[in-house]
Amino acid sequence: MKKIVALGVSIVLSAELAALSLHDRRFVLWAAGAAALFALVNVRQVLGADDDPPPPPSENALEESLRGWLSRTQTLIHRSESTRADWDRHLRPMLARRFAIATGQKQTKDPTAFDATGRTLFGAELWAWVNPNNVAQTGAREPGPGRATLQEILERLEQV
Repeated sequence: MKKIVALGVSIVLSAELAALSLHDRRFVLWAAGAAALFALVNVRQVLGADDDPPPPPSENALEESLRGWLSRTQTLIHRSESTRADWDRHLRPMLARRFAIATGQKQTKDPTAFDATGRTLFGAELWAWVNPNNVAQTGAREPGPGRATLQEILERLEQV
């Protein structure tokens, strides 16, 4: 970019010097204008090269995106209906992160306000499944809360 600008300035100056050396001075303005136009066109080409619009996504990419979303959703539903250990390992961190983002509360700043906001938003029963501090150490055999609980939690998060 710097080279093109320097080249444009040097072309304008050389065109003006060449026109000034002539006896007929009415060509000075035309020569300087043509050289400036040349420089601006080159600068615009360099700057315009980055502004090309990205190619539209192909139908294959859209299908793959939809399949990925469907797969992740099915995995979430499966984990919600399996054991509490799966819920604690996979769903609880995701739900707690989404809750923190949606409400702006950070557990590390004020744990009491974080807990109070969670209880207010979800109620005591649902907050027990979102609260990141409620991980059971022996929940490998206990059943998870199920799909209905996950749906209710996600609906309340959407309302924030």
